[in-house]
Amino acid sequence: MIRKCLMLLVTLLFSVSVAFAATNVNTATQVELEKIAGIGPAKAEAIIKHRNEVGPFASKEELLNVKGVGPKLLEKISPSIEVKAAD
Repeated sequence: MIRKCLMLLVTLLFSVSVAFAATNVNTATQVELEKIAGIGPAKAEAIIKHRNEVGPFASKEELLNVKGVGPKLLEKISPSIEVKAAD
């Protein structure tokens, strides 16, 4: 019984951590970016276009250089994104 409960707890914790994993804006696809609350097709496309033309983002704040991304949106999406170098 204890083993079953422990396995259930581990599975639940893993599921929650995957569900709340931040999206890397340097590697995310259009579909992945659109899953972020506040990012629709146009903003996702603009992020990818900027990334392809200028290069990878060095910080979250660099997203302010993307057309349609302002301080309020950046504040809203900040917990859902991360900036890591592409592997």
